[in-house]
Amino acid sequence: MVDTGILLLHGSSGRPQVARSQLLAREGVTARAIRWFGGPGQPSQPCAIPIESVVREVDELLASCDRVILMGTSFGAELALVTACFDPRVSAVIAFAPTAVVWPGIEDGLQRSHWTWRGRDVPFSRFIDDWEPTTDPPSYLSLYRSSWAASSEGVIPVEQIDGELLLVAGGDDQVWPSVDFAEAIRARRAEGATTVVTHTRAGHRVTLPGERPTSVGRRMARGGDPTADAELGRATWPHIRRLINAPCA
Repeated sequence: MVDTGILLLHGSSGRPQVARSQLLAREGVTARAIRWFGGPGQPSQPCAIPIESVVREVDELLASCDRVILMGTSFGAELALVTACFDPRVSAVIAFAPTAVVWPGIEDGLQRSHWTWRGRDVPFSRFIDDWEPTTDPPSYLSLYRSSWAASSEGVIPVEQIDGELLLVAGGDDQVWPSVDFAEAIRARRAEGATTVVTHTRAGHRVTLPGERPTSVGRRMARGGDPTADAELGRATWPHIRRLINAPCA
């Protein structure tokens, strides 16, 4: 029997997805939820995060597992996809509310890539200037949509990923256009194995069967509602189980 390891990468909340890792562990996998910023010795915000720090986590899982899947949410989905571009050992990526491009963090008032590789910034798409939210709590959808349209930089080279991608996106996502991002990834992948699961009324956060909705993180509009977010989670769950039970290549 193949021993599957799953590395869980949280989003901008900065909180490791411990409850989700416990849910996955009940399926018989080795699941590890890590903190990739905000912890001891780590950057205080998602900016200039070394991809090597995730590669080391893959090393540790492969010491006891036959295969490793990266599962990320939002910024964590971005991190999972970028890491898989650099590390061919990643068997699959499960990306909740994915992005098709690398985004910047803000360091000393300047935009800088979320990620570095071998000490150099991974190319990123810059935010447009002079954007202000028009809702309370703020929705960042227009910022990301307009910035994406204004630049061709920072596209994640997902065609380099050998493993399968499972992309999960809500049509009412108010953080960024995750459905459009997912479709752009699928188009760029061409013949690469890619599954996209969407729900028109779901938002930025998906609730898997057995999970409770979460409200942690910075104050912002995320869209969706508990019913739709759970429906998207139920539609996604069979695809997750298929991936974690797949034979080792």
